[in-house]
Amino acid sequence: MSAVAPPTGAAPTAPGLRRQIANYISLTKPRIIELLLVTTVPVMFLAQRGVPNLWLVVATLVGGSLSAGAANTFNCVYDRDIDALMHRTENRPMVTGEITPRAGLVFGAILTVLSTAWFLVFVNVPSALLSLLAIVMYAVGYTVILKRRTSQNIVWGGAAGCMPTLIGWSAVTGTVGWPAVVLFFVIFFWTPPHYWPLSMAFREDYSRASVPMLPVDEGPVVVGRQIVAYSWAMVLTSLALVPIASMGWVYAAVALLSGGLFLAEAHRLLRFAKQGRTTVGELKPMRLFHYSISYVTLVFLAVAVDPILHVALPWA
Repeated sequence: MSAVAPPTGAAPTAPGLRRQIANYISLTKPRIIELLLVTTVPVMFLAQRGVPNLWLVVATLVGGSLSAGAANTFNCVYDRDIDALMHRTENRPMVTGEITPRAGLVFGAILTVLSTAWFLVFVNVPSALLSLLAIVMYAVGYTVILKRRTSQNIVWGGAAGCMPTLIGWSAVTGTVGWPAVVLFFVIFFWTPPHYWPLSMAFREDYSRASVPMLPVDEGPVVVGRQIVAYSWAMVLTSLALVPIASMGWVYAAVALLSGGLFLAEAHRLLRFAKQGRTTVGELKPMRLFHYSISYVTLVFLAVAVDPILHVALPWA
């Protein structure tokens, strides 16, 4: 006996509703949000010089998730044409048609309003303004203006991903302090050596979509040199936090050791490129990509732990 199709206009079934909810959640790019939140909470611990108010942490995380989700949703709407050309993104709901561009824009707008209102009501005005600025920087500055026009797109566009450091600090203090600015630049310099190895691995995808990522426009040696340069800037900036924020042994040791390993991986990639290795299998760029996530997690965990288990340096 054949199944009877539901009438046109009927309410979606439970599995269909779950699928649509999952589609909208995927527009927010939850894995990227997780990484952003990793940089928010530790800064709050540093600003508080101890354990911040638990409700304030939760409120900041909720607002930050809504804000990042809004920016990522706008990105998915605008980039649906190039996402369709890349194997890595060809199954996104904006590409498959499961969510229409209009519905995506409405969803992004709702998240923007909710995140801004949430910060205003439950956190403070500076955090709300910084959150809104982050959405504009990513959705307009990176996605619309930079991504398709310059191979340095991820450098300047990545500044939006640095905003959680400022938001976390302002949530606690109502201002933006120098330690937050230093950590902003740690993430700023971290973004290229984090993202370019991924772009090297998916170079053909970006080339097919005509996205001018640096690994598309330049050879592995040029990319490797820039990765090394940004890696050194990142590590040196992370160490600058020691005197600026009066950090102790915990942070200093973690920043030095994890930074040293990051530099070793960056130089390894450059060495392989200079040896004439060109394929992904020969260069192994994903080693640096995966470690870069571990690096930022370790450093920011140390940012949170150091004020609690503060062991002063001899000259402090």
